[in-house]
Amino acid sequence: MSVGTLGAGLTTPPAPARTERRPRRSRIRYTLTVLAFLLPSAIPLTAFVLAPMVSAAWVSLTKWNLLAPPVFVGLDNYAKLLSDPKTGAIFLHTLYYIVGYLPLVYFGGLALALALNTRLKGRSILRGVYFLPVVTSWIVVALVWRWLLNPSTGVVNTALSWVGIDGPGWWADPAWAMPSIIIASAWKDLGFVMVILLAGLQAIDPELLDAARVDGAGWWRRLFSVVLPLLSPSTFFVVVISLINGFQVFDQVYAMTGGGPGGSTQVVVQQIYDLTFRYGAAGEASALSWLLFAVVLGVTVVQIVGQKRWVTYG
Repeated sequence: MSVGTLGAGLTTPPAPARTERRPRRSRIRYTLTVLAFLLPSAIPLTAFVLAPMVSAAWVSLTKWNLLAPPVFVGLDNYAKLLSDPKTGAIFLHTLYYIVGYLPLVYFGGLALALALNTRLKGRSILRGVYFLPVVTSWIVVALVWRWLLNPSTGVVNTALSWVGIDGPGWWADPAWAMPSIIIASAWKDLGFVMVILLAGLQAIDPELLDAARVDGAGWWRRLFSVVLPLLSPSTFFVVVISLINGFQVFDQVYAMTGGGPGGSTQVVVQQIYDLTFRYGAAGEASALSWLLFAVVLGVTVVQIVGQKRWVTYG
């Protein structure tokens, strides 16, 4: 028997235990590190978002006036809300607000972003001025606009009277109350949309615009063929956030009209508030909040699925 053959027969196979143990320990260490970094965010998320959602789901299955112990009623609250014509009316009022608010805030923010993306003197100051309403309290903004749109002594109707126009009743008129809220909301949120779209504009490669200019494309052609397609990711973000905020509109309604006049501005979150604190129907309010959550989730999923058709990345 040769030495090579003898050596091959006496060779001991390597033990895989150590080589497998090290990667396993590394994975455990990595997982614990990730959890340690997520913990500061996970604790408040669980305490202030997930836990209230689970509690609201349970309360929605009960009849509770916030004083006596809750009584389990199953799905009765959902059945009552879905059969109540007022539920459809408040969702329609919310949809009316969104349809008026979203185009106004988007195109207004886009116009500001396009203007401030040029070599305009004092543009840094203007950006701060336009963003100031975003960080201002909604109650303050709502009260200011309630004063501006006062039917008898407001600045807007006074200015309209100077040019011979009889101003509307604004928040005191059922036909004009929701447009009043839409105007105030769009004015406050213009700065937020402007900042997001301005960041998207500044991320566009200038060479693409120069190439389009060399090919003879004018300003409008560059806007529709180059700028807006490349701005679609920012547009998608703005639309999603604005829709979610639109479905949750409350502060401006509460401060400007309180849901009136005649319930013409009663929106979903205002109804949730009234059911809980005015009528002592916390179970119905929780059920309505979950119906709102289902609607918002459905609309968001549709947007995420549909973004593949019109959002251009890169």
